Amino acid sequence: MLLTLCLLLGCAEPDSLGIYSGRGRQLDVRIPRFEAEVVIDGDLSDSTWARAALLTGFSQYAPNDGVSAVDSTQVLVWYSANAIYFGIRAYELHGQPTATLADRDQIFGDDNVQILLGTFHDGKKALMFAVNPLGVQGDGALIEGANVSASGFIGGAVIGREQPDLSPDYVFQSRGRVTPWGYEVEVRIPFKSLRYQPKQPQDWSLNIVRQVKHSGFEDTWFPAHRANATFIGQSGNLIGLSGMHRGLVVDIDPEATGKTAGAPTASGYSYDMGNPQIGGNVRWGVSDNLNLNGTIKPDFSQVESDAGQLAFDPRQALFFPEKRPFFLEGSELFQVPQGLIYTRRIVQPVVAVKLTGNASGTDIGFLSAVDQKFASASGDDNPIFNIVRAQHGLGHGSRVGVLYTDRIDGGNYNRVAEVDSRLVFNDIYGLNLQVAGSRTRTGGVTTTAPLWLAQFTMQHRVWGLRSVFAGISDDFRSASGFIGRAGIVHSYVDPSYTTYGKPGALLERFTGDILVDGIWQYQNFIHGRHIQDKKLHFNGNASLRGGWNIGAGYFVESFGYDSALYANYRLEVPRVGGGLDTIPFVGQPTIGNGEYLIQIGTPQWKHFSAGGFFLQGHDENFFEWASADLLLLSADVSYRPTDRLRNSFSYFWQQVNRRTDGSLVNVGRVARVKVEYQLSRPLFIRLVGQYIQDQTDSLRDDSRTGAPILIAGPGGTITRSAASATNLFHLDALVSYQPIPGTVVFAGYGSNMLDDDAFRFHGLTRTDDAFFLKLSYLFRL
Repeated sequence: MLLTLCLLLGCAEPDSLGIYSGRGRQLDVRIPRFEAEVVIDGDLSDSTWARAALLTGFSQYAPNDGVSAVDSTQVLVWYSANAIYFGIRAYELHGQPTATLADRDQIFGDDNVQILLGTFHDGKKALMFAVNPLGVQGDGALIEGANVSASGFIGGAVIGREQPDLSPDYVFQSRGRVTPWGYEVEVRIPFKSLRYQPKQPQDWSLNIVRQVKHSGFEDTWFPAHRANATFIGQSGNLIGLSGMHRGLVVDIDPEATGKTAGAPTASGYSYDMGNPQIGGNVRWGVSDNLNLNGTIKPDFSQVESDAGQLAFDPRQALFFPEKRPFFLEGSELFQVPQGLIYTRRIVQPVVAVKLTGNASGTDIGFLSAVDQKFASASGDDNPIFNIVRAQHGLGHGSRVGVLYTDRIDGGNYNRVAEVDSRLVFNDIYGLNLQVAGSRTRTGGVTTTAPLWLAQFTMQHRVWGLRSVFAGISDDFRSASGFIGRAGIVHSYVDPSYTTYGKPGALLERFTGDILVDGIWQYQNFIHGRHIQDKKLHFNGNASLRGGWNIGAGYFVESFGYDSALYANYRLEVPRVGGGLDTIPFVGQPTIGNGEYLIQIGTPQWKHFSAGGFFLQGHDENFFEWASADLLLLSADVSYRPTDRLRNSFSYFWQQVNRRTDGSLVNVGRVARVKVEYQLSRPLFIRLVGQYIQDQTDSLRDDSRTGAPILIAGPGGTITRSAASATNLFHLDALVSYQPIPGTVVFAGYGSNMLDDDAFRFHGLTRTDDAFFLKLSYLFRL
């Protein structure tokens, strides 16, 4: 009875039962320590749970903060000498929750509860341990100010919070079950899987996030406010933790891989079995707060191909995320503004070592790797990478960081030194600053160049603001990072306004923003010359009752001619007196654009969800530097007919037509289908089919003369641009067994095929394929 009254009324102080109401501001939690173990089976009837601390009184964070959560949530917490335990009771008024027997990190389309632990109590990072109603796991890390969700097609207004980086995988145990009143889950997180402060007693940060998919609501135990520049900093505290023993942390993970690759030969089609490869990884817990990882000849083959992308702006490089396990552990400590660390630059290391952790309040990440010779410029040297990243907290979400990277390739090298900071003040204001310099030596020539960034944000509950002023020199190089586009200065300001509906209203939240954006070529900016690209975007985004999201935008833009992009273009024109002549290509100074956007997202229903956008209007035709009719269509559909079978379909269509006569310049389409069947929690089968069409017409000077475009090649050759078409179909099949991170059996097949006509699937010609097998086993000493 006492517990019931406290849950209904909220208690000013926790009583002897250890009840802590978030809405009652009981945020300093003393959890009991028991010399006990419980069976992790999803049943909270064990007597130990009856003595645990109880977290209750959740608040809604999205779409509207400051109100009580509609669905009740209780979380029980206690710890032993070697683990911390969480027991979750999630009540559902509307019926059964959305739950599937998903693969790891694929649970966020289900109802789920996320445990956010800040083991260094610094308010700038947290580890996330998530579970769905069946106890299937998702995990990752959150970094203050990084990966912030937003509305709008390009950037958009800040209306969300930091989203987790799902790259890291942690070993922990969980089981759950659906009940008539909702669901309950048991979670055990061993201290071996964590890094924490080298002192006792100590305090940790804690927040609990619950996502309810039938309504689209997100609830938190700490009553977090949207009018705050930090979400991670809005956390409660686990007070006075002591007697924790991480023990000897030595993980040995040997692995063996084999691959048989097929390709056409003069005598037909043949396979090369190659040699099996033996390698492995070792992780040593040097102390409670430091881990040392090493790897020798690791298998870095991808078990799933990268999703296809189409490049609309040829000046912007395409980014593909890191998926390789060795680089993913501790990756949150290597995050840095503007992508100055990108571990996919390390192609296939022979050996690598990594130190991650925290010392004297400073986060430390060190990575050194020796790459294979084929990754060098000469083919005879082993490129050597060294990356050092350090960050120190300044309190309440603020921090300062430094970075040093170098890549040595024989007599050539690239070195980058950087300093950055994030300052949070008056709760709602954030200021990010960064300055970096690169020094590059290639072929005996040495160049130095700068990079800088200043970013200011305001996140009030109603008013918001994002602004950026950043520059990257033409000569700036980051051989250990990813620079999407160098040689520019970029500035924008993006104010926003948000209004909220009453509880139960059709409109739950609406955000409108106006983006004013400008890009200069770097040298033009330095010498006070004209701006190149100008954008004015009007965006609106609404959250509707039941989990619907809709948005619309209208974009007014002006793009300036980039002579460097068309340096090898020529025109074929009639010569006076007869014959043909070749003259330089000179495009019109600017192209004006106007286009509209519509986007929609459905609720996350039990079996189905979908989302996408449609954009149409006048935009630049980069192929011929002329105004064109542009169409973009993107759609994503997820269908889960049972709790074991998952089907997803994505489709992207990009088409450019000439405004002069409506003829086609380019069309690109990417269709991707993924089917997964979960035989059990650790075992699933996956099939992936991906089709990429890329068709381009022969080019002409459509904005001025109509003359054919020629392309200047090496050695003074000049050829007419010819029409081209590529239709590539890729197929992946995988059987995966992964009971815990590090212990895996992967058996798979991949094949590339060319199609005669787009999406006809007749006359498919196989260009290459491969079978592969990977075995690894995690020994935890």
